[in-house]
Amino acid sequence: MEFTEAYKQTGPCCFSPNARYIAVAVDYRLMIRDTLSFKISYIEWALDSEYILCGLYKRPMIQAWSLTQPEWTCKIDEGPAGIAYARWSPDSRHILTTSEFQLRLTVWSLVNTACVHVQWPKHGSKGVSFTKDGKFAAICTRRDCKDYINLLSCHSWEIMGVFAVDTLDMTDIQWSPDDSAIVIGDSPLEYKVLIYSPDGRCLFKYQAYESGLGVKSVSWSPCGQFLAVGSYDQMLRVLNHLTWKTFAEFMHLSTVRAPCCAAVFKEVDEPLQLDMSELCLDDDFMGGSDAPGGHFKVRYEVMEVPITFPFQKPPADKPNPKQGIGKSYRIDVDLLN
Repeated sequence: MEFTEAYKQTGPCCFSPNARYIAVAVDYRLMIRDTLSFKISYIEWALDSEYILCGLYKRPMIQAWSLTQPEWTCKIDEGPAGIAYARWSPDSRHILTTSEFQLRLTVWSLVNTACVHVQWPKHGSKGVSFTKDGKFAAICTRRDCKDYINLLSCHSWEIMGVFAVDTLDMTDIQWSPDDSAIVIGDSPLEYKVLIYSPDGRCLFKYQAYESGLGVKSVSWSPCGQFLAVGSYDQMLRVLNHLTWKTFAEFMHLSTVRAPCCAAVFKEVDEPLQLDMSELCLDDDFMGGSDAPGGHFKVRYEVMEVPITFPFQKPPADKPNPKQGIGKSYRIDVDLLN
């Protein structure tokens, strides 16, 4: 007799009528697993919340269901090409899949079952960005050792334009919030941030320093007026979208010293103490309250400066060091003024 690994379950479970799937309640989520492999690689809701896709990458197969039409189902099988990643389009009526080894990116229509192929996508799970209005998509591709941007219309999925970019190894792309520009990050081995217009013109090339690990993350502010660039030198640089000049620089310090206007909060977990002496509870509730992990409440303590944050020096003999500004958070205009 063979057994799978143990899966978490906090509520009821039910097999589908054809015994191909099993639905399991986990807290406030519903997990649907394939009974042949019991492994689901990816789940994503469509933006309109009417459809949900489930990725079984090892099979390889993508399935989608409709919440408004329970009898409707969709199955996508790439065959020998395999599936490395899947995502919804902004209109929630198309699914984009990337094959193994980045051989092609395929756009599958749920309306007329048509499909469109884009050859040689650069990345599996990234390298695709949609405009805010959902009308156009920019896709990173690579051929003949050169990086390109393919612009597609999300209405007909026709290629509207293709242009080469001046990168050594393009990492990702992002449309600006006003859809007027595309920011491109280069390999961490070379500090380079490129700003392109949709027609392929290079608007600006930003390079803070040379001879060192470069850009780790790039993020637009919600208003689109600023571009934050996180680097491996522990610096966060903010560029102005009008002049593309450095507007502000912030250092990620390991120690905060006085005088300092910043407040440092520490999250503290405390066991939740409940007085149940005057309550009458049934056995089912009492049994559920003893779940592993117990109940906790969270409070925050204001720390006194100076304070040193814990850090770990990355090993020099391993790639992708865990250092630098790895996530550029939201930038509010009021904070920069």
